[in-house]
Amino acid sequence: MKKLSLYLLILFLIPTFLLTGCKEDNEVEFDGQKALTEYLVAQNLDLNKILENFVVDSRLTGDVSSFYILDIRTAAEYAQGRIAGSTRIDFANLLTEAAKATKPILVVCKTGQTATFAVSLLRLSGYDAKALKWGMAGWNKDLDTWTPNIGNISVGHANWNKEAAPANVTNLAPKFTSTDTNPANILKARVAAVVAEGFKSVTPEDVLSNPGNYFINNYFPEADYLNFGHIKGAYRIQPMLVGAGQVNFLDPKKKIVTYCYTGQTSGAITAYLRVLGYDAVSMLWGMNKLHNASTAWTSNKWAADMAKSNPVSK
Repeated sequence: MKKLSLYLLILFLIPTFLLTGCKEDNEVEFDGQKALTEYLVAQNLDLNKILENFVVDSRLTGDVSSFYILDIRTAAEYAQGRIAGSTRIDFANLLTEAAKATKPILVVCKTGQTATFAVSLLRLSGYDAKALKWGMAGWNKDLDTWTPNIGNISVGHANWNKEAAPANVTNLAPKFTSTDTNPANILKARVAAVVAEGFKSVTPEDVLSNPGNYFINNYFPEADYLNFGHIKGAYRIQPMLVGAGQVNFLDPKKKIVTYCYTGQTSGAITAYLRVLGYDAVSMLWGMNKLHNASTAWTSNKWAADMAKSNPVSK
């Protein structure tokens, strides 16, 4: 009788164990990345919308009165000179401070590169935000940190060429799991995680010397890619839309480096890719460090006389 009772108990428990195991497996296997990318497309938050008019060159007019200004520089940098009415914040507090905005947000940093990273995250969070192009370096010549960082390190370098771009290959998307199946909540959590990590960058010297360590994407039109030259092995994936499947040309197994003309577009792209689960970094200074003296390009090229004398408070 005891054996029969034990047998019946085992028969009763087996389905329970199986159902519990299936539930746990389903939670683990939920593809949060797929749910997130589908949500971004449905909400009109593909990369092209994030990059639409995402910078403003207010150094030319000195008028930023229509913006709620968030300055993400350090306290010491802020003390050297700031735009009147701006609020200095730590990057980690970006979303908390943005919630206090009563106007469209203008994010300010030293050179515009970290600010565009921040703007990408703010736009994904539903805020009307732009970055101050060229940063405080362009706003006031006494704060010019652009001029010391332009260069021509690609000239004569063995890893710089004008070869055609490698053929794009479709890769599997990066995977991350989520116990929350609500895509809006997944996006919120991913943005918060990237804010907590902070701006991610790499020096052009390292990428140029060690291109094999990265998956490099040159975010230029084809004509510029060929005429300006590019880092050896760099892909040319543009506009790299999620909805068109172009973002899957990136290899999630490698560190993704994006570079552009100024490091400002690549900053915004890098933040977006990190939200999607890629190990992405922005190459600082862009073409302005690689070959600023090149006569093949003029737009978005920095020159020392571009820094203005707009007023700053101390």
